[in-house]
Amino acid sequence: MTDHKSSKSLPKATAKRLPQYYRLFKSLVEENVTRTNSQLISEKIGVDAATIRRDFSLFGELGRRGYGYETKVLRDFFGELLGQDQETHIALIGVGNLGRALLHYQFQDRNKMRITQAYDISGNPLVGTQTDDGIPIYNISDLEKNVKKSDIKTAILSVRKENAQEVVDTLVKAGIKGFLNFAPIRLKVPSDVVVQSIDLTKELQTLLFFMNGNKQE
Repeated sequence: MTDHKSSKSLPKATAKRLPQYYRLFKSLVEENVTRTNSQLISEKIGVDAATIRRDFSLFGELGRRGYGYETKVLRDFFGELLGQDQETHIALIGVGNLGRALLHYQFQDRNKMRITQAYDISGNPLVGTQTDDGIPIYNISDLEKNVKKSDIKTAILSVRKENAQEVVDTLVKAGIKGFLNFAPIRLKVPSDVVVQSIDLTKELQTLLFFMNGNKQE
């Protein structure tokens, strides 16, 4: 396999499809499927075959013409790209309704990617307790101190939009390099910090737009 293109220079749309590719090849290996092709991948994940071939071409020779793709090789390849061989500890900021749901969410490969600390304001009765899984819920005043002492580099934000930037500034000072943001606000971060935002209202509005008869490209 040739050297692949740096993941930092991938088109954003391709990067968003990487978890789909990993999950598919992981599933195929578990089903004892040893080889597949772009048409079969397309049918499984709903992405056209030409796009899949174009995505894969960015990484060099992932398969062979007339032979297809070896599922175990591709599972390991995309797993390495996504850091599936590394244990990732995550801090959750905000333990309201959404935050509580996230605390109980079973992440894919949870042994490698899991919330290990949670935070909220002192008025939340959960502060000072821990979940059934043993995840401590701290007062937000302890945020910077605790994160600095940990190996956590990733945080999930489930806070009010008016508090989000202040929380992010604190976490960046504590060494956080990546945020999954559920607050409906554009966050300002240094160039070496990554933010992935999920606006549930926008996603629902988009869903309703297509439900009203508009076609997806």
